[in-house]
Amino acid sequence: MTSDIILSMSHIRKEFPGVVALDDVSFRLQKGEVHILLGENGAGKSTLMKILSGAYGKDRGNIFLDGEETQILNPRHAQKLGIGIIYQEFNLNPHMTVAENIFLGREPVNRLGIIDEKKLNRTAREIIQDLGVNIDAGKKISEIGIARQQMVEVAKALSLNARILIMDEPSAPLTRNEITRLFEMIRRLAKRGVSIVYISHRMSEIYEIGDRVTVLRDGKNVGTRNIAEIDRRDLIRLMVNRDLDERYPSRTAEVGEEILRVEGLERKGVLTNINFRLHRGEILGIAGLMGSGRTELARAIYGVDPVSAGKIYVRNKLANINSPRKAIRLGMGFLTEDRKSEGLVLVLSVKENITVPSLHKYLKFGVLNFKRELETVNGYIESLSIKTPGANQMVINLSGGNQQKVVLSKWLCCQSDIFIFDEPTRGIDVGAKAEIYSLMNLLTSRGVAIIMISSELPEILGMSDRMLVMHKGSIAGELTREQANQEKIMEYAIGEHRNYN
Repeated sequence: MTSDIILSMSHIRKEFPGVVALDDVSFRLQKGEVHILLGENGAGKSTLMKILSGAYGKDRGNIFLDGEETQILNPRHAQKLGIGIIYQEFNLNPHMTVAENIFLGREPVNRLGIIDEKKLNRTAREIIQDLGVNIDAGKKISEIGIARQQMVEVAKALSLNARILIMDEPSAPLTRNEITRLFEMIRRLAKRGVSIVYISHRMSEIYEIGDRVTVLRDGKNVGTRNIAEIDRRDLIRLMVNRDLDERYPSRTAEVGEEILRVEGLERKGVLTNINFRLHRGEILGIAGLMGSGRTELARAIYGVDPVSAGKIYVRNKLANINSPRKAIRLGMGFLTEDRKSEGLVLVLSVKENITVPSLHKYLKFGVLNFKRELETVNGYIESLSIKTPGANQMVINLSGGNQQKVVLSKWLCCQSDIFIFDEPTRGIDVGAKAEIYSLMNLLTSRGVAIIMISSELPEILGMSDRMLVMHKGSIAGELTREQANQEKIMEYAIGEHRNYN
Protein backbone atom coordinates (compact mmCIF):
# COMPACT_ATOMS: atom_id res chain seq x y z
CA MET A 1 0.00 0.00 0.00
CA THR A 2 1.20 3.50 -0.81
CA SER A 3 1.71 5.98 1.99
CA ASP A 4 -1.32 8.11 1.05
CA ILE A 5 -3.76 5.21 1.54
CA ILE A 6 -5.51 5.82 4.85
CA LEU A 7 -8.05 2.98 4.50
CA SER A 8 -8.05 -0.34 2.73
CA MET A 9 -11.00 -2.75 2.84
CA SER A 10 -10.09 -6.07 1.20
CA HIS A 11 -12.32 -8.95 0.02
CA ILE A 12 -15.27 -7.93 2.22
CA ARG A 13 -18.26 -10.29 2.28
CA LYS A 14 -21.58 -9.75 4.02
CA GLU A 15 -24.66 -11.94 3.91
CA PHE A 16 -28.19 -11.42 5.18
CA PRO A 17 -30.90 -14.12 5.16
CA GLY A 18 -31.44 -14.97 1.51
CA VAL A 19 -29.21 -12.13 0.24
CA VAL A 20 -25.47 -11.70 -0.43
CA ALA A 21 -25.13 -7.96 0.14
CA LEU A 22 -21.35 -7.76 -0.47
CA ASP A 23 -19.30 -10.30 -2.41
CA ASP A 24 -15.49 -9.95 -2.30
CA VAL A 25 -15.56 -6.15 -2.27
CA SER A 26 -12.33 -4.16 -1.96
CA PHE A 27 -12.18 -0.40 -1.44
CA ARG A 28 -9.30 2.04 -0.89
CA LEU A 29 -9.46 5.60 0.40
CA GLN A 30 -6.67 8.14 0.07
CA LYS A 31 -5.88 10.88 2.56
CA GLY A 32 -7.66 14.16 1.79
CA GLU A 33 -9.70 12.88 -1.16
CA VAL A 34 -13.43 13.05 -1.87
CA HIS A 35 -14.23 9.52 -2.95
CA ILE A 36 -17.67 8.99 -4.51
CA LEU A 37 -19.36 5.67 -3.77
CA LEU A 38 -21.85 4.99 -6.54
CA GLY A 39 -24.26 2.24 -7.45
CA GLU A 40 -27.90 1.37 -7.90
CA ASN A 41 -30.11 0.97 -4.84
CA GLY A 42 -29.27 -2.40 -3.34
CA ALA A 43 -25.77 -2.45 -4.83
CA GLY A 44 -24.19 -2.62 -1.35
CA LYS A 45 -22.99 0.97 -0.76
CA SER A 46 -24.69 1.49 2.59
CA THR A 47 -23.80 -2.01 3.77
CA LEU A 48 -20.10 -1.42 3.04
CA MET A 49 -20.14 1.89 4.91
CA LYS A 50 -22.06 0.40 7.85
CA ILE A 51 -19.30 -2.18 8.17
CA LEU A 52 -16.71 0.60 8.11
CA SER A 53 -18.63 2.60 10.75
CA GLY A 54 -19.13 -0.43 13.01
CA ALA A 55 -22.91 -0.78 12.60
CA TYR A 56 -22.49 -4.18 10.89
CA GLY A 57 -19.88 -6.87 11.33
CA LYS A 58 -18.28 -8.35 8.21
CA ASP A 59 -18.51 -12.08 7.50
CA ARG A 60 -15.17 -12.18 5.74
CA GLY A 61 -12.34 -9.87 4.67
CA ASN A 62 -9.83 -7.44 6.17
CA ILE A 63 -9.81 -3.77 7.09
CA PHE A 64 -6.57 -1.77 7.31
CA LEU A 65 -6.22 1.73 8.77
CA ASP A 66 -2.86 3.41 8.12
CA GLY A 67 -1.53 0.02 7.04
CA GLU A 68 -2.47 -1.72 10.29
CA GLU A 69 -5.16 -4.44 10.25
CA THR A 70 -8.10 -3.39 12.39
CA GLN A 71 -11.22 -5.08 13.75
CA ILE A 72 -13.99 -2.48 14.02
CA LEU A 73 -16.10 -3.72 16.91
CA ASN A 74 -19.00 -1.24 17.05
CA PRO A 75 -19.93 2.39 16.20
CA ARG A 76 -18.25 3.78 19.31
CA HIS A 77 -15.03 1.94 18.45
CA ALA A 78 -15.22 3.33 14.90
CA GLN A 79 -15.51 6.85 16.33
CA LYS A 80 -12.41 6.28 18.47
CA LEU A 81 -10.58 5.19 15.30
CA GLY A 82 -11.53 8.51 13.66
CA ILE A 83 -14.39 7.27 11.47
CA GLY A 84 -17.55 9.39 11.39
CA ILE A 85 -20.75 8.79 9.45
CA ILE A 86 -23.65 11.13 8.67
CA TYR A 87 -26.81 9.29 7.68
CA GLN A 88 -29.70 10.74 5.66
CA GLU A 89 -31.79 10.68 8.84
CA PHE A 90 -29.91 12.94 11.25
CA ASN A 91 -29.17 11.72 14.77
CA LEU A 92 -29.88 14.96 16.62
CA ASN A 93 -32.05 15.86 19.61
CA PRO A 94 -34.37 18.68 18.46
CA HIS A 95 -34.94 19.94 22.03
CA MET A 96 -31.24 20.40 22.82
CA THR A 97 -28.92 23.17 21.65
CA VAL A 98 -26.39 22.90 18.84
CA ALA A 99 -23.52 22.76 21.35
CA GLU A 100 -25.27 20.14 23.48
CA ASN A 101 -25.81 17.94 20.43
CA ILE A 102 -22.20 18.22 19.32
CA PHE A 103 -20.90 17.04 22.68
CA LEU A 104 -23.80 14.83 23.78
CA GLY A 105 -22.43 12.24 26.23
CA ARG A 106 -19.00 13.93 26.22
CA GLU A 107 -19.80 17.25 27.85
CA PRO A 108 -16.86 19.06 29.52
CA VAL A 109 -17.22 19.20 33.31
CA ASN A 110 -15.65 21.27 36.05
CA ARG A 111 -13.91 20.01 39.19
CA LEU A 112 -17.27 19.32 40.83
CA GLY A 113 -18.41 17.12 37.94
CA ILE A 114 -20.94 19.72 36.74
CA ILE A 115 -21.22 20.47 33.03
CA ASP A 116 -19.09 23.49 32.15
CA GLU A 117 -21.59 25.43 29.97
CA LYS A 118 -19.11 28.16 29.03
CA LYS A 119 -16.50 25.68 27.81
CA LEU A 120 -19.17 23.62 26.04
CA ASN A 121 -20.44 26.60 24.05
CA ARG A 122 -16.97 28.04 23.42
CA THR A 123 -15.58 24.77 22.05
CA ALA A 124 -18.68 24.24 19.91
CA ARG A 125 -18.32 27.76 18.45
CA GLU A 126 -14.66 27.10 17.61
CA ILE A 127 -15.53 23.90 15.71
CA ILE A 128 -18.39 25.59 13.85
CA GLN A 129 -16.21 28.58 12.90
CA ASP A 130 -13.51 26.19 11.73
CA LEU A 131 -16.07 24.73 9.30
CA GLY A 132 -16.68 28.19 7.88
CA VAL A 133 -20.40 28.21 8.66
CA ASN A 134 -22.57 30.60 10.65
CA ILE A 135 -24.59 28.76 13.30
CA ASP A 136 -25.55 29.96 16.78
CA ALA A 137 -24.25 27.26 19.14
CA GLY A 138 -26.87 28.21 21.72
CA LYS A 139 -29.89 27.65 19.48
CA LYS A 140 -32.02 24.54 19.71
CA ILE A 141 -31.84 22.11 16.77
CA SER A 142 -35.58 22.59 16.17
CA GLU A 143 -34.90 26.28 15.52
CA ILE A 144 -32.40 25.82 12.68
CA GLY A 145 -32.91 24.56 9.12
CA ILE A 146 -32.02 21.22 7.58
CA ALA A 147 -28.80 22.51 5.99
CA ARG A 148 -27.51 23.81 9.33
CA GLN A 149 -28.55 20.59 11.07
CA GLN A 150 -26.35 18.75 8.60
CA MET A 151 -23.44 21.04 9.46
CA VAL A 152 -24.02 20.23 13.13
CA GLU A 153 -23.67 16.53 12.28
CA VAL A 154 -20.36 17.31 10.58
CA ALA A 155 -19.23 19.38 13.58
CA LYS A 156 -20.14 16.48 15.89
CA ALA A 157 -18.02 14.10 13.80
CA LEU A 158 -15.08 16.53 13.78
CA SER A 159 -15.33 16.99 17.56
CA LEU A 160 -14.47 13.29 17.70
CA ASN A 161 -11.36 13.98 15.58
CA ALA A 162 -12.77 12.17 12.53
CA ARG A 163 -10.15 11.48 9.86
CA ILE A 164 -12.65 9.65 7.65
CA LEU A 165 -16.09 11.17 7.15
CA ILE A 166 -18.85 9.17 5.42
CA MET A 167 -21.71 11.25 4.00
CA ASP A 168 -24.81 9.37 2.81
CA GLU A 169 -26.84 11.40 0.29
CA PRO A 170 -25.98 14.67 2.06
CA SER A 171 -27.48 16.95 -0.59
CA ALA A 172 -30.90 15.26 -0.85
CA PRO A 173 -32.84 17.77 1.33
CA LEU A 174 -30.84 20.87 0.32
CA THR A 175 -31.44 23.77 -2.06
CA ARG A 176 -28.87 24.63 -4.73
CA ASN A 177 -27.35 27.44 -2.62
CA GLU A 178 -27.13 25.13 0.39
CA ILE A 179 -25.43 22.47 -1.73
CA THR A 180 -22.87 25.05 -2.86
CA ARG A 181 -22.05 25.86 0.78
CA LEU A 182 -21.87 22.14 1.62
CA PHE A 183 -19.35 21.59 -1.18
CA GLU A 184 -17.26 24.53 0.00
CA MET A 185 -17.10 22.94 3.46
CA ILE A 186 -16.21 19.52 2.02
CA ARG A 187 -13.35 21.02 -0.01
CA ARG A 188 -12.09 22.82 3.09
CA LEU A 189 -12.07 19.55 5.04
CA ALA A 190 -10.31 17.68 2.25
CA LYS A 191 -7.56 20.30 2.11
CA ARG A 192 -6.99 19.72 5.82
CA GLY A 193 -6.47 16.00 5.14
CA VAL A 194 -9.91 14.66 6.08
CA SER A 195 -10.95 11.85 3.73
CA ILE A 196 -14.57 11.99 2.55
CA VAL A 197 -16.64 9.06 1.32
CA TYR A 198 -19.58 10.65 -0.48
CA ILE A 199 -22.60 8.51 -1.42
CA SER A 200 -24.86 10.14 -4.01
CA HIS A 201 -27.27 9.37 -6.84
CA ARG A 202 -26.99 12.81 -8.42
CA MET A 203 -24.68 12.48 -11.40
CA SER A 204 -23.97 16.20 -11.69
CA GLU A 205 -22.62 16.30 -8.13
CA ILE A 206 -20.13 13.55 -8.80
CA TYR A 207 -18.25 15.67 -11.33
CA GLU A 208 -18.54 18.80 -9.20
CA ILE A 209 -17.13 17.48 -5.91
CA GLY A 210 -15.45 14.10 -6.47
CA ASP A 211 -11.82 13.11 -7.01
CA ARG A 212 -12.33 9.37 -7.54
CA VAL A 213 -15.36 7.13 -7.86
CA THR A 214 -15.92 3.48 -6.95
CA VAL A 215 -18.92 1.74 -8.49
CA LEU A 216 -20.70 -1.17 -6.82
CA ARG A 217 -23.12 -3.42 -8.72
CA ASP A 218 -24.99 -6.37 -7.24
CA GLY A 219 -22.70 -6.43 -4.20
CA LYS A 220 -19.46 -6.36 -6.21
CA ASN A 221 -16.87 -3.68 -6.92
CA VAL A 222 -16.98 -3.21 -10.69
CA GLY A 223 -14.39 -0.47 -10.89
CA THR A 224 -12.63 2.56 -9.42
CA ARG A 225 -11.88 5.52 -11.70
CA ASN A 226 -10.55 9.04 -11.55
CA ILE A 227 -13.55 11.33 -12.03
CA ALA A 228 -11.73 13.36 -14.66
CA GLU A 229 -11.12 10.25 -16.75
CA ILE A 230 -14.64 8.80 -17.09
CA ASP A 231 -17.67 10.35 -18.77
CA ARG A 232 -21.26 10.15 -17.60
CA ARG A 233 -22.32 7.49 -20.10
CA ASP A 234 -19.50 5.10 -19.15
CA LEU A 235 -20.22 5.68 -15.47
CA ILE A 236 -23.90 4.79 -15.91
CA ARG A 237 -22.93 1.70 -17.92
CA LEU A 238 -20.70 0.59 -15.03
CA MET A 239 -23.58 1.08 -12.60
CA VAL A 240 -26.38 -0.68 -14.45
CA ASN A 241 -24.48 -2.88 -16.92
CA ARG A 242 -26.53 -1.46 -19.78
CA ASP A 243 -26.96 1.76 -21.76
CA LEU A 244 -29.75 4.12 -20.73
CA ASP A 245 -30.27 5.68 -24.14
CA GLU A 246 -33.11 7.94 -23.09
CA ARG A 247 -33.01 9.57 -19.68
CA TYR A 248 -36.72 10.34 -19.93
CA PRO A 249 -38.75 7.89 -22.03
CA SER A 250 -40.94 9.46 -24.71
CA ARG A 251 -44.50 10.26 -23.68
CA THR A 252 -47.04 8.46 -25.89
CA ALA A 253 -50.22 8.47 -23.78
CA GLU A 254 -53.23 10.37 -25.13
CA VAL A 255 -54.64 13.00 -22.79
CA GLY A 256 -58.32 12.27 -22.21
CA GLU A 257 -61.24 13.56 -20.19
CA GLU A 258 -61.01 15.61 -17.03
CA ILE A 259 -60.73 13.45 -13.90
CA LEU A 260 -59.88 16.02 -11.21
CA ARG A 261 -60.72 19.71 -10.87
CA VAL A 262 -59.61 22.05 -8.10
CA GLU A 263 -61.36 25.40 -7.70
CA GLY A 264 -60.37 28.21 -5.34
CA LEU A 265 -58.61 25.90 -2.88
CA GLU A 266 -57.21 27.73 0.13
CA ARG A 267 -55.57 26.94 3.42
CA LYS A 268 -55.10 30.00 5.58
CA GLY A 269 -51.50 31.20 5.52
CA VAL A 270 -50.39 28.30 3.34
CA LEU A 271 -52.34 28.08 0.05
CA THR A 272 -54.11 30.85 -1.88
CA ASN A 273 -56.73 30.46 -4.64
CA ILE A 274 -55.48 27.24 -6.23
CA ASN A 275 -57.19 26.38 -9.53
CA PHE A 276 -56.27 23.62 -11.99
CA ARG A 277 -57.57 20.59 -13.91
CA LEU A 278 -56.10 17.13 -14.37
CA HIS A 279 -56.96 14.76 -17.22
CA ARG A 280 -56.72 11.02 -17.79
CA GLY A 281 -53.43 9.98 -19.37
CA GLU A 282 -51.73 13.20 -18.26
CA ILE A 283 -48.69 13.92 -16.09
CA LEU A 284 -49.15 17.34 -14.52
CA GLY A 285 -45.83 18.55 -13.12
CA ILE A 286 -45.74 20.90 -10.14
CA ALA A 287 -42.53 22.88 -9.73
CA GLY A 288 -41.42 25.54 -7.26
CA LEU A 289 -38.79 26.31 -4.68
CA MET A 290 -38.75 24.72 -1.22
CA GLY A 291 -41.47 26.33 0.87
CA SER A 292 -43.58 27.30 -2.16
CA GLY A 293 -46.46 25.09 -1.05
CA ARG A 294 -46.11 22.09 -3.38
CA THR A 295 -46.32 19.35 -0.74
CA GLU A 296 -48.91 21.34 1.21
CA LEU A 297 -51.08 21.39 -1.93
CA ALA A 298 -50.80 17.61 -2.30
CA ARG A 299 -51.69 17.09 1.37
CA ALA A 300 -54.71 19.39 1.08
CA ILE A 301 -56.05 17.62 -2.03
CA TYR A 302 -55.59 14.25 -0.34
CA GLY A 303 -57.39 15.27 2.84
CA VAL A 304 -54.34 15.09 5.10
CA ASP A 305 -54.58 18.78 6.05
CA PRO A 306 -57.86 20.77 6.36
CA VAL A 307 -58.67 23.54 3.87
CA SER A 308 -60.41 26.83 4.61
CA ALA A 309 -62.06 27.30 1.18
CA GLY A 310 -62.43 25.77 -2.25
CA LYS A 311 -63.96 22.83 -4.07
CA ILE A 312 -62.57 19.57 -5.46
CA TYR A 313 -64.36 17.64 -8.20
CA VAL A 314 -63.49 14.01 -8.93
CA ARG A 315 -64.92 12.62 -12.18
CA ASN A 316 -67.13 15.74 -12.41
CA LYS A 317 -68.68 15.17 -8.98
CA LEU A 318 -68.13 17.45 -6.00
CA ALA A 319 -66.03 15.55 -3.47
CA ASN A 320 -65.72 16.25 0.24
CA ILE A 321 -62.19 14.91 0.81
CA ASN A 322 -61.70 15.46 4.52
CA SER A 323 -59.43 12.48 5.15
CA PRO A 324 -57.00 10.20 3.29
CA ARG A 325 -59.53 7.38 3.74
CA LYS A 326 -62.02 9.39 1.65
CA ALA A 327 -59.35 10.05 -1.00
CA ILE A 328 -58.52 6.34 -1.21
CA ARG A 329 -62.21 5.49 -1.68
CA LEU A 330 -62.29 7.98 -4.56
CA GLY A 331 -59.44 6.15 -6.29
CA MET A 332 -56.58 8.43 -5.29
CA GLY A 333 -53.09 7.22 -4.38
CA PHE A 334 -50.40 9.35 -2.70
CA LEU A 335 -46.69 8.48 -2.98
CA THR A 336 -45.37 10.80 -0.31
CA GLU A 337 -42.04 12.63 -0.26
CA ASP A 338 -40.96 10.62 2.80
CA ARG A 339 -41.85 7.08 1.79
CA LYS A 340 -40.11 5.52 4.79
CA SER A 341 -42.14 7.24 7.50
CA GLU A 342 -45.36 8.06 5.63
CA GLY A 343 -45.69 5.61 2.75
CA LEU A 344 -44.53 2.33 4.28
CA VAL A 345 -44.56 0.34 7.51
CA LEU A 346 -40.91 -0.68 7.46
CA VAL A 347 -41.24 -3.53 9.96
CA LEU A 348 -43.97 -5.21 7.89
CA SER A 349 -43.45 -7.43 4.85
CA VAL A 350 -43.75 -6.55 1.18
CA LYS A 351 -47.06 -8.42 1.10
CA GLU A 352 -48.50 -6.63 4.12
CA ASN A 353 -47.48 -3.19 2.83
CA ILE A 354 -49.07 -3.80 -0.57
CA THR A 355 -52.41 -5.12 0.68
CA VAL A 356 -52.98 -3.23 3.94
CA PRO A 357 -55.29 -0.49 2.45
CA SER A 358 -57.27 -3.03 0.39
CA LEU A 359 -57.34 -6.00 2.74
CA HIS A 360 -61.14 -6.09 2.62
CA LYS A 361 -60.87 -7.44 -0.95
CA TYR A 362 -59.36 -10.66 0.39
CA LEU A 363 -61.89 -11.21 3.18
CA LYS A 364 -64.84 -13.55 2.94
CA PHE A 365 -67.09 -13.93 5.97
CA GLY A 366 -64.30 -12.35 8.02
CA VAL A 367 -61.68 -14.89 6.90
CA LEU A 368 -58.61 -13.76 4.96
CA ASN A 369 -57.92 -15.61 1.70
CA PHE A 370 -54.12 -15.89 2.07
CA LYS A 371 -53.67 -17.69 -1.25
CA ARG A 372 -55.44 -15.00 -3.27
CA GLU A 373 -53.61 -12.24 -1.40
CA LEU A 374 -50.22 -13.87 -2.09
CA GLU A 375 -51.07 -14.40 -5.79
CA THR A 376 -51.92 -10.70 -6.13
CA VAL A 377 -48.73 -9.58 -4.39
CA ASN A 378 -46.54 -11.93 -6.43
CA GLY A 379 -48.15 -10.48 -9.55
CA TYR A 380 -47.00 -6.98 -8.58
CA ILE A 381 -43.53 -8.22 -7.60
CA GLU A 382 -43.20 -9.72 -11.09
CA SER A 383 -44.83 -6.97 -13.16
CA LEU A 384 -42.98 -4.12 -11.39
CA SER A 385 -39.69 -6.09 -11.13
CA ILE A 386 -39.45 -5.62 -7.36
CA LYS A 387 -36.13 -7.08 -6.25
CA THR A 388 -36.93 -9.08 -3.13
CA PRO A 389 -36.27 -12.64 -1.94
CA GLY A 390 -40.05 -13.01 -1.58
CA ALA A 391 -43.37 -11.48 -0.56
CA ASN A 392 -42.60 -12.00 3.12
CA GLN A 393 -39.35 -10.01 3.09
CA MET A 394 -39.47 -7.00 5.43
CA VAL A 395 -39.65 -3.74 3.47
CA ILE A 396 -36.89 -2.17 5.58
CA ASN A 397 -34.43 -4.56 3.87
CA LEU A 398 -35.27 -3.36 0.35
CA SER A 399 -33.47 -0.64 -1.58
CA GLY A 400 -35.05 2.80 -2.03
CA GLY A 401 -36.14 2.12 -5.60
CA ASN A 402 -37.80 -1.15 -4.64
CA GLN A 403 -39.48 0.46 -1.64
CA GLN A 404 -40.96 3.02 -4.03
CA LYS A 405 -42.28 0.20 -6.21
CA VAL A 406 -43.95 -1.36 -3.16
CA VAL A 407 -45.73 1.95 -2.45
CA LEU A 408 -46.82 2.10 -6.10
CA SER A 409 -48.07 -1.50 -5.91
CA LYS A 410 -50.11 -0.61 -2.83
CA TRP A 411 -52.07 2.01 -4.74
CA LEU A 412 -52.38 -0.14 -7.85
CA CYS A 413 -53.85 -2.84 -5.61
CA CYS A 414 -56.43 -0.25 -4.50
CA GLN A 415 -57.23 0.31 -8.21
CA SER A 416 -56.33 4.00 -7.95
CA ASP A 417 -56.55 6.03 -11.15
CA ILE A 418 -55.39 9.38 -9.76
CA PHE A 419 -51.83 9.39 -8.43
CA ILE A 420 -49.91 12.09 -6.58
CA PHE A 421 -46.16 11.52 -6.79
CA ASP A 422 -44.24 13.78 -4.38
CA GLU A 423 -40.51 13.66 -5.26
CA PRO A 424 -40.91 10.21 -6.89
CA THR A 425 -37.20 9.61 -7.51
CA ARG A 426 -35.59 11.22 -4.45
CA GLY A 427 -32.79 8.96 -3.16
CA ILE A 428 -33.11 6.60 -6.14
CA ASP A 429 -30.30 5.70 -8.54
CA VAL A 430 -30.37 6.35 -12.30
CA GLY A 431 -31.34 2.79 -13.21
CA ALA A 432 -34.28 2.73 -10.79
CA LYS A 433 -35.28 6.23 -11.93
CA ALA A 434 -35.61 4.98 -15.51
CA GLU A 435 -37.84 2.14 -14.27
CA ILE A 436 -40.05 4.54 -12.28
CA TYR A 437 -40.41 6.82 -15.32
CA SER A 438 -41.38 3.86 -17.51
CA LEU A 439 -43.94 2.75 -14.92
CA MET A 440 -45.42 6.27 -14.84
CA ASN A 441 -45.74 6.21 -18.62
CA LEU A 442 -47.32 2.76 -18.49
CA LEU A 443 -49.88 4.03 -15.98
CA THR A 444 -50.84 7.02 -18.10
CA SER A 445 -51.16 4.80 -21.19
CA ARG A 446 -53.89 2.98 -19.22
CA GLY A 447 -55.76 6.21 -18.49
CA VAL A 448 -54.29 6.95 -15.06
CA ALA A 449 -53.73 10.65 -14.25
CA ILE A 450 -50.61 11.75 -12.36
CA ILE A 451 -49.69 14.87 -10.40
CA MET A 452 -45.90 14.89 -10.09
CA ILE A 453 -44.15 17.20 -7.63
CA SER A 454 -40.40 17.45 -8.15
CA SER A 455 -37.50 19.68 -7.16
CA GLU A 456 -35.50 18.48 -10.18
CA LEU A 457 -36.29 20.75 -13.12
CA PRO A 458 -34.97 18.28 -15.74
CA GLU A 459 -37.41 15.71 -14.33
CA ILE A 460 -40.31 18.17 -14.50
CA LEU A 461 -39.41 19.11 -18.08
CA GLY A 462 -38.71 15.53 -19.17
CA MET A 463 -41.84 13.87 -17.80
CA SER A 464 -44.64 16.45 -17.69
CA ASP A 465 -47.32 17.18 -20.29
CA ARG A 466 -48.14 20.44 -18.51
CA MET A 467 -46.41 22.27 -15.66
CA LEU A 468 -47.72 24.43 -12.83
CA VAL A 469 -45.17 26.57 -10.99
CA MET A 470 -45.86 27.59 -7.40
CA HIS A 471 -44.64 30.65 -5.53
CA LYS A 472 -45.56 31.53 -1.94
CA GLY A 473 -48.56 29.22 -1.78
CA SER A 474 -50.15 30.13 -5.08
CA ILE A 475 -49.81 29.08 -8.71
CA ALA A 476 -47.65 31.67 -10.44
CA GLY A 477 -47.66 30.14 -13.92
CA GLU A 478 -48.79 27.34 -16.18
CA LEU A 479 -46.66 26.08 -19.07
CA THR A 480 -47.13 23.47 -21.77
CA ARG A 481 -44.32 21.08 -22.62
CA GLU A 482 -43.58 23.16 -25.72
CA GLN A 483 -43.48 26.47 -23.81
CA ALA A 484 -41.40 25.31 -20.87
CA ASN A 485 -37.70 25.62 -20.16
CA GLN A 486 -35.67 25.96 -16.97
CA GLU A 487 -35.39 29.74 -17.24
CA LYS A 488 -39.15 30.26 -17.52
CA ILE A 489 -39.89 27.91 -14.65
CA MET A 490 -37.39 29.72 -12.42
CA GLU A 491 -38.89 33.12 -13.31
CA TYR A 492 -42.25 31.97 -12.02
CA ALA A 493 -40.70 30.14 -9.04
CA ILE A 494 -39.00 33.28 -7.73
CA GLY A 495 -42.02 35.49 -8.43
CA GLU A 496 -40.50 37.46 -11.29
CA HIS A 497 -43.30 36.67 -13.72
CA ARG A 498 -46.94 35.64 -13.39
CA ASN A 499 -49.46 34.50 -16.02
CA TYR A 500 -51.94 32.59 -13.88
CA ASN A 501 -55.21 33.72 -12.31
